[in-house]
Amino acid sequence: MRRYITNRAVDALLTVWLVLTLVFFAMRVLPGDPAVAALGDQASSDQLEAFRALMGLNDPLPLQYVHFLWDMLRLDFGTSFRTGDRIGALLAGALPYTLQLAFAAMLVGAAIGIPAGVVAATNRGRSADYIARLLSLLGLCIPEFYLGALLLIVFALRLDLFPIMGGGAGFLDRLNHLVLPAVTLGIVMAAFTARLTRSSLLEVLRRDYIRTARARGAPERVVVWRHALRNALIPVVTGFGIYILTMLSGSISIELVFARPGLGTVLVSGILARDYPVVQAGLVVFALCVVVVNLTMDVLYALIDPRIRVEAL
Repeated sequence: MRRYITNRAVDALLTVWLVLTLVFFAMRVLPGDPAVAALGDQASSDQLEAFRALMGLNDPLPLQYVHFLWDMLRLDFGTSFRTGDRIGALLAGALPYTLQLAFAAMLVGAAIGIPAGVVAATNRGRSADYIARLLSLLGLCIPEFYLGALLLIVFALRLDLFPIMGGGAGFLDRLNHLVLPAVTLGIVMAAFTARLTRSSLLEVLRRDYIRTARARGAPERVVVWRHALRNALIPVVTGFGIYILTMLSGSISIELVFARPGLGTVLVSGILARDYPVVQAGLVVFALCVVVVNLTMDVLYALIDPRIRVEAL
């Protein structure tokens, strides 16, 4: 197991390096002058040149690349062109809101999607199956931002049960602000998880060892939840990991709908203001989150099915 995790960690580090390289060169081939974006069109040529020298924009590209990698290694994201604030502090304040949203949505998706998929698979061709499939299809068809706006209108504006916008201050206030965004992302994730769980469990229930367990008189509940579901969860965890990555990008629109001060809001604000370092740092943090999720999913695969880590060595 240790060797498997080490191999996956090395792959993750190489991925991080490639992502950092891609972000560095992508930001430098974009049209526009960062100095003009920071100081405005009215800045004199001397001011622009002094700014480029201060920020190291006049250095050779390989030297800028080395400085960039060293700064990222030290988690030094520099300062915002627009406000002059340290970007590290800005992202550190925003990241918890995004992680809270992703984690809460994941819990909602798993808590609803997996049981719904099991019910649909064990009642194939019956009313429960049709209802679960219809609801999951409906959940997949509704755009996240539209569903979020709908929940916001009904439960925040009309019924006044939840706050309209913001991230909250204290623990309970944060939970209260988190409910609607988490349910919005969680419903879509639950629909995806339910369909994946149903198809995976149906395939497992046809296998010989399941027939053997039933022939020995094992209760159906034990057959499904103890014997079948564990093997059925392998593709579900795979799909879960993929959808979490999609959900991280989808959280941007949800944070904008609910005005949550998360990474998505920071990144979009930086793009609109042409705040070059903020955009660069935000992309790096998003990429690191993706790498961490991928590594976590790899470890979960190995824990669920030891054959995976044996085949990967």
